[in-house]
Amino acid sequence: MRISVYIPFVVAALLALLAPHLALRLAPRTATWALAGAALVAGVSWLGALALLAFSGFGRIPLVAFLGSWSTTVLDAEDPVTRTVAAVCAAVLMVSTVVLGVVSWRRGRVLVAAFVECHRMPGDGELAVIDDARLEAFALPGLPGWPGRVVVSTGMLRTLDGAERGALMAHERSHLRNHHHFFLLVLHLSAAACPLLFALAREGAFTVERWADEDAAAALGDRRLVARAVARAALAKKDSPNREGALAATGGPVPRRVKALLAAPPLPRRMPLVVFALLLALCCGSLAEAAHDTEKMFEGAQHAYAASH
Repeated sequence: MRISVYIPFVVAALLALLAPHLALRLAPRTATWALAGAALVAGVSWLGALALLAFSGFGRIPLVAFLGSWSTTVLDAEDPVTRTVAAVCAAVLMVSTVVLGVVSWRRGRVLVAAFVECHRMPGDGELAVIDDARLEAFALPGLPGWPGRVVVSTGMLRTLDGAERGALMAHERSHLRNHHHFFLLVLHLSAAACPLLFALAREGAFTVERWADEDAAAALGDRRLVARAVARAALAKKDSPNREGALAATGGPVPRRVKALLAAPPLPRRMPLVVFALLLALCCGSLAEAAHDTEKMFEGAQHAYAASH
């Protein structure tokens, strides 16, 4: 097995380093799609590379080699991966799989609870107003045929003026219309599978909020109004924790979002996307090549075993 099997690890690290630059230089919608897609590809490639390295060591166990009818002598001669490296990769793969399973279970429960809460809210329209002095404003996800809801408390409505309420509602409606909950789910699960992607997932969550901010600014035609609404809502709600499974206008790094809203909208750029696409193509190509090399190596070991017996 050649060096190609290690390239997905390098690509995952490079994506984490480049994610903040991509988040700043691309339009939020484009950046969110790029980061979520990159996280998915890099996370799957990370697990695949670990599996190939672990299997190369697992296959050299005498009992496994006997059951698989291949020669351990040939594997030891052709495979440069040491047993120690293979054992470490097997351990990391096991931990990554367990963490991914736990996070998937927890995120699934949170989303199901959010779906249930969505349909227990008062009223039957998109907007649900709850009589609560606490400052709440968030979007609860829905399902096909079961639309999501924008939930806002009377306390939050009293805090903002009429124009700011409109900005807040436009932000939350963008979350529902563009299904931002599923982008966050992909980012969280990818980071759970590959720890190197935590930075990328964090930037992806930021671009999700920026996407909703830009949609609200486009709908109202006033970027400063949206910036003011986001800042006032976040400042008023700073001591109240965000609930799980809900996307709120007060989420993410609010100062960065306000600064971006007060600046000009990002210009369309292609070069960052080209770099990301090349990295992902390199990641997929190297993993495919490593899988092919592994297959050929074990085929050769099987032929050698058959010839010797």
